[in-house]
Amino acid sequence: MNDKTPAAPIKLTQFSHGGGCGCKIAPAVLARLLAESPLRTLPADLLVGTDTSDDAAVYRLNDEQAIVATTDFFTPIVDDPYDFGRIAATNALSDVYAMGGKPLFALALVGMPLDKLPEEVIRKILAGGEAVCAAAGIPIAGGHSIDVLEPIYGLVGIGVVHPARIKRNSSARAGDTLILSKPLGIGMLSAALKKGLLTDDGYQQMLRWTTLLNTPGTALSELAEVHAITDVTGFGLAGHLLEICRGSGLTAEVNFAGLPLIAEAVTHARNGIATGASGRNWAAYGKDVQLPDNCPDWQRNLLTDPQTSGGLLIACAEQSADAVLRLLHAQGFAEAAVIGQLTNGPAQLTIV
Repeated sequence: MNDKTPAAPIKLTQFSHGGGCGCKIAPAVLARLLAESPLRTLPADLLVGTDTSDDAAVYRLNDEQAIVATTDFFTPIVDDPYDFGRIAATNALSDVYAMGGKPLFALALVGMPLDKLPEEVIRKILAGGEAVCAAAGIPIAGGHSIDVLEPIYGLVGIGVVHPARIKRNSSARAGDTLILSKPLGIGMLSAALKKGLLTDDGYQQMLRWTTLLNTPGTALSELAEVHAITDVTGFGLAGHLLEICRGSGLTAEVNFAGLPLIAEAVTHARNGIATGASGRNWAAYGKDVQLPDNCPDWQRNLLTDPQTSGGLLIACAEQSADAVLRLLHAQGFAEAAVIGQLTNGPAQLTIV
């Protein structure tokens, strides 16, 4: 045997039982776990906590400044280590932007199977995360690392926002227009990648959207007629929109034909590809979603598709929708679109 034969390339996804935001704990299980948390008095300066399933915690320092704190990490969604690091870091910082905040610095969260991954692979993962933070204009100021069975990477994101400009997921208003900044279908693409069915163009689309920082969130915080923002991640569009509905006490109506969708993701969805997380999501909240008669499974699966580093879901006054779209388009979110509206009614979602 030739002992100089190069080793087979490392495929990071072979270590993942569920990659990206698809490895989140199912919403129904998470709800049961959090329901057991003891009731306690919270400080008045904790402006955003866990009660509305918002994207980050926000703590008021003074009348002009509040700290935004969040953390996010997951197992590999792609095989390339540098790309994995970029995607995980972009996803983690998204929660700061979704609150209307501006990131200040990050801490790295690193768990790696040191007996399985060469150090060079781990260095590339870290380099990917550092590149995204540099693009966001912030340093990685520290972190924590452990030796584990599956590769895990992410960040703690720390940001700042004016207390009066926080964009909660619970402050939407009846009559608001709903805008989505990125197309759906990342989970479908990741499932196709694992099956060896993703094209080169599909992979590039996947990278394009998962590494595009949700920086417009900071500028959107300046617009008074933007009432609520969240980012669409592991619970899919339907799940995160229902969080807005529950927090705000409103009904949402979404026009499926108006949804921005990644073309190759639609192809895979029509061919029956879906993530396990999509099914778990539907089992958790499907009772609160009204679908059209004879709605095909592929459409339902796209509505529940877990989005890794997904787009911003924005609720704004109808008259400000054009201004919001112009802002998003100017910052590189070319497929941002109006997808529906909010009205008075029970906390549920209707697809038309």
